[in-house]
Amino acid sequence: MNEYKANEIKNVVLLGHLGSGKTSLAESLAFISGSIEKKGSVEKKNTISDFTTEEHNKQSSLSSGLIPLEFKGIKINVIDAPGADEMIGDINHVLSVATAAILVIDASSGVQVGTEKMWLEIRKHKLPSLIYINKMDKENVKFEEILAEIRTKLGKEAVPFCLPLGKSESFNGFADIVELKARIYDGDKCIDGDIFEDKMDRVLTLREQLIETVAGADEELLEKYFEGEELTMDEIHKGLHASVKIGEAIPVMVGSATKDIGALTLLHMINRYMPSVSEGEPVKGLDDEEKEVVRNFSEEEPFSALVFKTMIDPFIGTINIMQIKSGTLKKDQDIYVSNSENTERAAPVFTLLGKTQVPLEIGHAGDIVAMAKVSHVKTGTTLSEKKNIVVYPQVSTPTPTMYVAVHAENKKDEDKLSNALSKLQLEDNTIEVKRNKETSQLLIGGQGTIHIGYIIDKMKNMFKVALGTEEQRIVYRETIKATATAEGRYIKQSGGSGYYGVVVMRFEPMEGEGYEFAQEVFGGSVPRGYFPAVDKGLQDTLEHGVLAGFPVIGIRGVLTDGKYHAVDSNELAFKLAAGIAFKEACKTAKPTILEPIYRVEVTIKDEYLGDVLGDMNKRRGRVLGMEPAITGYQKVVAEAPEHEISKYTIDLKAMTQGSGTFSREFIRYEEVPGNLINKIIEEQKRFVEEHKK
Repeated sequence: MNEYKANEIKNVVLLGHLGSGKTSLAESLAFISGSIEKKGSVEKKNTISDFTTEEHNKQSSLSSGLIPLEFKGIKINVIDAPGADEMIGDINHVLSVATAAILVIDASSGVQVGTEKMWLEIRKHKLPSLIYINKMDKENVKFEEILAEIRTKLGKEAVPFCLPLGKSESFNGFADIVELKARIYDGDKCIDGDIFEDKMDRVLTLREQLIETVAGADEELLEKYFEGEELTMDEIHKGLHASVKIGEAIPVMVGSATKDIGALTLLHMINRYMPSVSEGEPVKGLDDEEKEVVRNFSEEEPFSALVFKTMIDPFIGTINIMQIKSGTLKKDQDIYVSNSENTERAAPVFTLLGKTQVPLEIGHAGDIVAMAKVSHVKTGTTLSEKKNIVVYPQVSTPTPTMYVAVHAENKKDEDKLSNALSKLQLEDNTIEVKRNKETSQLLIGGQGTIHIGYIIDKMKNMFKVALGTEEQRIVYRETIKATATAEGRYIKQSGGSGYYGVVVMRFEPMEGEGYEFAQEVFGGSVPRGYFPAVDKGLQDTLEHGVLAGFPVIGIRGVLTDGKYHAVDSNELAFKLAAGIAFKEACKTAKPTILEPIYRVEVTIKDEYLGDVLGDMNKRRGRVLGMEPAITGYQKVVAEAPEHEISKYTIDLKAMTQGSGTFSREFIRYEEVPGNLINKIIEEQKRFVEEHKK
């Protein structure tokens, strides 16, 4: 592969609803550009970007794939992003290095929920974009209706650049509105021809709208347009480049990726209208003294790069994919690793064509390159020069919205399970893994059923772990609601030294989730040296409450009196006496169960607001407020028990036809309604009995 500098590099991400044909389009672009000699297909499971077992089984992209293309003297790094919005961590990372985006729409389905979600992500990142309407050869496709839907749901800036020719199976090309040519696909190549007379009126009307958009991006062009002068083709291309770059024009293309219709024109459009890396904003980071550093995408500046994706190859090991932010990178170069503060020697530099490594002599600023087997490097790591240190901010990723408990089916797989999870976390930093000591469950947190299913499938397929799953158990707490005083006595005589400890303690509920020990002993009834033993004994007892064995929180224990024996008293006796006192006090202290409460932020379309509010009320949630999010969307802020939202990801999608999203954050524990306490106690007893077997 040739060398390319920042002004010759364009990083373009493909986004769209599941099944819209992004992977097929990437394959078509690679074939038409000459990057591959033979096309694969999703159905045959031999595409470049979908190469994992999980993607073959699902026939869908579950992880982003890189496909570098060379076309007309430029390098286009095409990134095929996952279609499932649950893979938002991966999607956000690739959007952070993209210079432009192509939104792929299934012509037979129109603007779907996933289309709108991906469009919102493109808008958030303020990326120049174009829309490719795929599958125009399907039955009952109505271009004008799709175009109207695009302009209504995605934005008035959408401007058709072509008009389809033929319908359904007879669809074989389009009229190019910019250059007034018919682009006909003959089954082998694209042939230019004249536009049919019956199409010309509509084409000229659309072209006039396009020229008006072009002129609005440049004062000179606007003046020329108002004076009635014809714009030259070069002026049109220049104006379109400016309009697309600032988002005033969103070109709309049509085609069929499986038949390669539109791929060549799309490559020309990327070349002409999409900005190069050098046209992007400089990047900002911090040096080793926490001072701001600004770097341009220039080979003249010191080397720096940010790792945005880590892959685990079962044979090679770790592969880190990065964008070079400044300078150049080549083999054996010394690089400073931000998160380890070590200097490493750069391994051979390469790019990836799907999973195939393509060697590079050197990587330039703006380009996307990869290295294998470099220590201490993972997603979010900044690489730089030791004498010119810079650390770039990491891409923000969402916290998990649901958890599943996993366990190895046999003893020999327990170590393999731990190893697999640690490696998968390197690949995907939105995965959370935690061990709940109270329930003995190993929990995997993710963004939903697709995301967690992908994690589990990968552990089985790549790491060969025999794995079982079960639902997450909610971790409750216990407390007391009333003040109570009780005596605890632990007295045993067994010949020789015995045990003698008597305490009188007052137990009080306190705010928050803490624990506090105090003493109000007078006259030496309990020697000061035994106070720590009473404190420790109480803490040990509070690990298991009297109702269901959950930890006790929000309690203050005060030692007020007691008795001791000069010979038989010891620390163990006073520790055990403290526990007895607490259990006695609970008979009148009104013990109860607390449940975890989460702050929930739900983003939904306006039309689903009533349904979501009603449902939140059924979940014992409290709505704290509402505010407009973006146009057509509302953000609802509420508090709800974890038990009621453990599967909220699934339920919210069902309620909102897949368009709703939410985040959650633990805030505190709150008393469980009285009618649920006995049910929780019984469930906990069953759980304990089952784990004794």
